[in-house]
Amino acid sequence: MDTPIGPLLLAATAEGLVQVLFHADARTTRRALARLEQFFGGPPGTGTAPLETAATELTAYFSGELRSFTVPLDWSLSSGFPARVLHALAEDVPYGSVVGYQYLADRVGEGGAARAVGAAMGSNPLPVVVPCHRVVASDGGIGGFGGGLETKRLLLALEGVLPAPLF
Repeated sequence: MDTPIGPLLLAATAEGLVQVLFHADARTTRRALARLEQFFGGPPGTGTAPLETAATELTAYFSGELRSFTVPLDWSLSSGFPARVLHALAEDVPYGSVVGYQYLADRVGEGGAARAVGAAMGSNPLPVVVPCHRVVASDGGIGGFGGGLETKRLLLALEGVLPAPLF
C-alpha cells in the first residue's frame, strides 16, 4: 500500500490484521511473506475482510479523517511481555497523545522495565495501527522507531503532536 510515509505491506489472517511492515519494497515484501508463510504453515491469503478494512482505515488515517482504528487484529506475532505492552498501548494511548516508556512499564505492572518497553515497541508487528510512534523518551526526545525517526516525526505531525515539516 502506498502511503505518505512510504510503501506499507499489510498482511492479514481470517482473524485480523497480523502485520504492517514499513519500507515494503519488493525484496522486503518477499522476505516478510516468506517469514509469514513459515510462521503460519502456508501462504498468506488474499482478499480477507480485515485486509480491506485495514487499507480503508489507513487511507482515512493518512487523510486526517480517522483517529481510531477498528480493524480486527490478529496478535499471533506477539506474545509475553511485548504483547502485554502492545495491548496496553493500543487500549490506553489515543490519537494525538504521547506517553513515555516508563508509563507503559508502570501500566503493565513492571515499573523497572522501561528499556524492555522500548524493545517491545521495536517488536511491534502492527505499527501505525498499534501506535508505537506515540511512545517517546522521558528526556523530551522522540525516542527510537523501527520505521525511522523521520517516519515517526511525520506520524506525530499528522496527529498534531509535532509541527508539520516545512518541506
